[in-house]
Amino acid sequence: METGYKVGDAMTHKPVTISPTATLKQCADMMAKKHIGSVLVEDKDKIVGVLSEQDIVRKAVAKGTAGKKKVKDIMEKNLITISPDKDIFEAIRIMRDYNIRHLPVMHQGKFIGLVTMKDILKIEPDLFELLVEKFEIREEAKKPAHNIGENEGVCELCGEYAESLSTIDGIQVCPKCEEEL
Repeated sequence: METGYKVGDAMTHKPVTISPTATLKQCADMMAKKHIGSVLVEDKDKIVGVLSEQDIVRKAVAKGTAGKKKVKDIMEKNLITISPDKDIFEAIRIMRDYNIRHLPVMHQGKFIGLVTMKDILKIEPDLFELLVEKFEIREEAKKPAHNIGENEGVCELCGEYAESLSTIDGIQVCPKCEEEL
């Protein structure tokens, strides 16, 4: 599915960064002050990680170690990135597949911005329904009483629910879209 909007159209060009040696308290204070849900971790002019509010809560606060940890201790180091020329639907697909909401944007090996779920939904709110459907299906599948079929889900091309999906080039497609390929 193509939306016509590129990642470069939606991304934040100057996202907030923090040092890996900052404390989690300093990081949380900055995030609260700037009303943001994540920061990029920058060391010597290079992005070395990303830290979200969920990371702080799950990896430190919930374990009772927030006062002892630095950003570098819990930041996500394995960065999943996207290029600015990709369609925002591709960004949504990556976010869904990796269960992330913040995606660093790279161009020719250089960091140039950050795109978030909120950024995308601001310019293409129609994708909200598609996201909700996918999350609802994922949550239903986790419930023990639900007996979802093995190939049941939402087509990644048209966004419609189907009882039988096929995987083509790593994308889940419904029978209708499979015929059109």
